[in-house]
Amino acid sequence: MSAWVLPDHIADVLPSEARHIEEIRRDLLDMARCYGYELVMPPMLEHLESLLSGTGKALDLQTFKLVDQISGRMLGLRADSTPQVARIDAHLLNRNGVTRLCYCGPVLHTMPAAPHATREPLQFGAEIYGHAGLEADLEILTLTLDALKASKVGAVTVDLADARIVSSLLDQSHLAASQKNEVLAALVSKDSSTLHALTAACPAEIAQALRSLVGLYGGADVLVQARATLPALPGITEALDHLQWLAGHLDGVRVSLDLADLRGYAYYTGMRFSIYAAGASDALARGGRYDEVGSVFGRKRPAVGFSLDVKVLAQAAQVRPLRAAIRAPWGEAAALRAAIADLRQQGETVVCVLPGHESEVDEFHCDRELVQAAGQWVVTAI
Repeated sequence: MSAWVLPDHIADVLPSEARHIEEIRRDLLDMARCYGYELVMPPMLEHLESLLSGTGKALDLQTFKLVDQISGRMLGLRADSTPQVARIDAHLLNRNGVTRLCYCGPVLHTMPAAPHATREPLQFGAEIYGHAGLEADLEILTLTLDALKASKVGAVTVDLADARIVSSLLDQSHLAASQKNEVLAALVSKDSSTLHALTAACPAEIAQALRSLVGLYGGADVLVQARATLPALPGITEALDHLQWLAGHLDGVRVSLDLADLRGYAYYTGMRFSIYAAGASDALARGGRYDEVGSVFGRKRPAVGFSLDVKVLAQAAQVRPLRAAIRAPWGEAAALRAAIADLRQQGETVVCVLPGHESEVDEFHCDRELVQAAGQWVVTAI
């Protein structure tokens, strides 16, 4: 095999795409800062027990593992940054009040999430620790929408769900753990016939409620149907109230609900959301409430956040124009070099044309040039 061939689902990012991704990354971080989020930079690898504690089997399977040549302990290359940020909140910052943190960096997956997906996403995310109220849920949703808007994607749809609905029903189902997992799989695939058979031994009210979840998706009327169909268990009533409140506060955006959506079921403890945009084959951003995430680090705190892959987002975002630049000749004259240095200090991009390469194309739009006129170096339009 040729030395330059990369592993499957790993790819170089070339100038045009890299420029696009980097501009979006900067806009995302600027938007998070506008909301008061502090940037953290967790390491790419950690001791495996710290990286995977409390995260579940799915993340374990997605994590590359290796042996530390210094300590002999097992290390992992992060497949998700949230456990690391939870550790930072719990042990390094250890604040009593609200903490807002954001991050942006590569993660590595052992397997691609989709047939054409990369195994090296560039993960951006933002998280609030320390506030259990709906205000934090709404802030994260609003930040996510503003971040996507800043990235110049088209019209979006917010899809809402809540992990407490299924949890409350399964708690009353009298099913064994293995049977509950089968019910979850049937709900994910919306397999009504299998779900009917699996819930046959459940109390009648719970069985009917679990079966009805398959059809509880669509617009705002889903909440009306859910209140009429589902039992008034405390977790369900609270979840429906919260979903109604959040949907009512998302102005100017299409909102849908899918009460059987179980992606990240083992991770989320309350509201969860996915945001879709026209032309994108899957959700551009996902998030929700995960109040148990810090428990394994000895500090259980309310937590809500979201994350996205900047590389995927760049594919859905509007392509931006090339940055305007100034073309300048190469030369050793002190006056020319001083003129170029002064322009760069002013924030201008100055591309020096090396001898013999006057007609080459690059990633900059040279709409001006530096020329000598009357003994002075001046910038003129091309």
